[in-house]
Amino acid sequence: MTKPVVLSFLLDALLVVIFAAVGRASHSENVLAGLWNTSWTFLLALVAGWGVARAWRGPAAPIRAGLPVWGTTVAGGMLLRGVSGQGVQMAFVIVAAIVLLLMLVGWRVIAALIGRRARR
Repeated sequence: MTKPVVLSFLLDALLVVIFAAVGRASHSENVLAGLWNTSWTFLLALVAGWGVARAWRGPAAPIRAGLPVWGTTVAGGMLLRGVSGQGVQMAFVIVAAIVLLLMLVGWRVIAALIGRRARR
């Protein structure tokens, strides 16, 4: 795998962990103590999302990689939370979908805009 692919995947994974950490902190929970328990479902779904999107072919593409990675991460993460006995309240699904959209697609949109500007 090329360096941009690895860095893109690691950025996605870092953003998912940040999402989980912020969520735990917003509920006054010990962030580090339960971080793995909160984030593993979304991290596993992220890996699946990369496979579904074949994101390694264009990891910074907002539509071709970002949207399917995001959708699979949210849907798969919620499914895994449900089957593992973790909570899946509608408010959480909505917040997670919005925040992960901004994170997983957002960095790709910013990268695309910077790339366009650099080519001018």
